[in-house]
Amino acid sequence: MHEDNKIILKVEEIYKRYRKEEVLRGISFEVRKGETKVIIGPSGSGKSTLLRCINQLTIPDKGQVWLEGEEVTHTKKSINQFRQKMGMVFQDFNLFDHINALGNVEIGLIRVKGMDKNRAREKAMEELKQVGLEKQAYLYPAQLSGGQKQRVSIARALAMDPSVMLFDEPTSALDPELIGEVLEVIKKLAINGMTMVVVTHEMGFARSVANEVIFIESGRIIDQGSPYKLFTNPEHERTKKFLHKITELYGKSVEER
Repeated sequence: MHEDNKIILKVEEIYKRYRKEEVLRGISFEVRKGETKVIIGPSGSGKSTLLRCINQLTIPDKGQVWLEGEEVTHTKKSINQFRQKMGMVFQDFNLFDHINALGNVEIGLIRVKGMDKNRAREKAMEELKQVGLEKQAYLYPAQLSGGQKQRVSIARALAMDPSVMLFDEPTSALDPELIGEVLEVIKKLAINGMTMVVVTHEMGFARSVANEVIFIESGRIIDQGSPYKLFTNPEHERTKKFLHKITELYGKSVEER
């Protein structure tokens, strides 16, 4: 297989139940190098649980996850080695309040990768520059806007040189006017060939960056395909209803305003 077409992430038949509720019911998909998969679906459909199962923050009941051909699930190999290769960006930033933006980005490089402090600082500054925040490097999270905080957490994930980036509704905690700056950074990553899985309700963004859109409801994949196929000619009535509803709810997306 051509190197540029290689499968980076493979998710196969993932099931997860919490007590009586079956949250994921046999989810399978794969992501090739440089692809962006966008996952959409109503609240409570299992999207965040799926991302957490991929990087093993939540252990699936059944199914497998492979990263670059190595199994992540049911493995004796240190899960932390895999997590370094999967950048995870959460809804709520997860920054350390007591250290500045630069410190938040460099901490993983020093503690996890064992990088020399000067080199870590240099690399952290490069990543902050990539998300447009080099001037805010010495500010603390409390001094940053929500959009800036989310960009710091993206820089922190990028600093580990991941093979794939996982985004869990990265704009859902943001004020509407700050959403664009975060989506712009993620869009730039997509254009530059970063392999990504993005859970979002920003449909214009999904339309402009996704190689494939996956619609999940009640823990199952209901529909999937190119953005053009899904947005103009969805296979299922349920997909049509969901897309209509979300357009009503959020209006036009940032990309189309």
